[in-house]
Amino acid sequence: MSVAPDGKGQVGHAGVVLLHQAADRSGLTAALAALFPRGGSGTWRDRAHLVVALAASIVLGATNLSEAEAVQAHHAAVLGTPASDSTAHRALAAQDEPARLRIAKARAKARRHVWSLLHRRPGGFPWLTVVGKILTGWIVIDLDATIILAASKKEGAKATFKKTFGFHPLAAWCANTQESLAMLLREGNAGSNTAVDHLTVLGAALAQVPHACHAKILIRVDGAGATHELLEHIEKLNTARRTVRYLVGWTITTDDESAIATIPAYAWEAALRQDGEIQQGCGIAELTALNTRTGWPDGMRLLVRRVKPSARHARKLTDFEQRTGFKYSVVATNIRHMWGISGSHQPQFLDALARSHATVEDRVRGDKAMGLRNLPSKKWQVNATWMLAANIGHDLDCWVRLLALHDVEDLALAEPDTMRHRLYSVPARYVRHARRRRLRVDRTWPWARTFALAWRRLTQLPAPT
Repeated sequence: MSVAPDGKGQVGHAGVVLLHQAADRSGLTAALAALFPRGGSGTWRDRAHLVVALAASIVLGATNLSEAEAVQAHHAAVLGTPASDSTAHRALAAQDEPARLRIAKARAKARRHVWSLLHRRPGGFPWLTVVGKILTGWIVIDLDATIILAASKKEGAKATFKKTFGFHPLAAWCANTQESLAMLLREGNAGSNTAVDHLTVLGAALAQVPHACHAKILIRVDGAGATHELLEHIEKLNTARRTVRYLVGWTITTDDESAIATIPAYAWEAALRQDGEIQQGCGIAELTALNTRTGWPDGMRLLVRRVKPSARHARKLTDFEQRTGFKYSVVATNIRHMWGISGSHQPQFLDALARSHATVEDRVRGDKAMGLRNLPSKKWQVNATWMLAANIGHDLDCWVRLLALHDVEDLALAEPDTMRHRLYSVPARYVRHARRRRLRVDRTWPWARTFALAWRRLTQLPAPT
């Protein structure tokens, strides 16, 4: 066998057409086109197409603008001549904060159409399920921060609380759809519980949720969210037409430990796993009536959970935990009852609902696999816009799975590496004949029919009105 780089008519990463089709059918491409000027010369590169193409390239695995240009150049016969990496760099550098806010509004407009399609698809909108209970009507927003390492000096890269060097962005995702709703690029030394940053990201995330879905909102944050400013702001979001609830982590103090010590043995109830079965060795109890800390919002409940400590936790136990033989954690919530969900006031249910927030780590891992493991530029504004393009790519990947693969069991919730292996990176033959264009995936590829099914479903989606 000999190998030669002289083939013709072959297209690698053919799954890029699914991502572009998702952008077109959702109305995102058109919404972005309305934001940018139209050039009159033959060398002008449409900025809306540039943003969508960059987002798609990031999903395919591009980690910088040079790689994105190389991938797009390979797809020139299918998707048109791409912008050079220098043109893309200038376009990213030109997007200041007001420009990124306009792009966010375009994303919200496209998301509104996508969610309307989700309500009409077989199976309906993807409501969250916890311990066998479907949270119908509830939109769940998860907030979390992460670290993006930097190997060289970049604007905003600082020493982090984990003794690394880089950035410390804060983001929000929709647990129902796995979409990336908002992300704030922050310097590496930004605080974990900076209330103003949480308020900024939460406001941006709520702006991405269509108004038709604003009636019931649940916000989940880890211990960094237990600030007076954030919880008081969430309480003020409640209106006659909107119910907003929260579940946040809680830093245990010595006063809390004293209160926990007074809980009688009969008050501890068995905790539940996500499937509704009893979780052996774990207990949950109400701590609200024993709370002595003042100044927090009225109606706030405290729930304490105890578990047998694992080996990795053994060296981090407090004196109280060492005496009792349990590791404790507390969550704060304003949930008294969730409309339409029986038993939603029970501590066991609320504990399971709070612990399902851990799936946000999957969203973080997915984002880092799609362009956010490293920021490519030394300039803050370029990196902030690259992050926005990566968020758009994250959404496109979600929309392909939500709208075209929702009933394909092993792909409906697939992570980026799986999607790349099975669909996005598959090669195909590009054929033009009789004024028709065809992309032919090899029939022996195990997911060839799935690829064709996804394309057919996306092309049949109604355009936004």
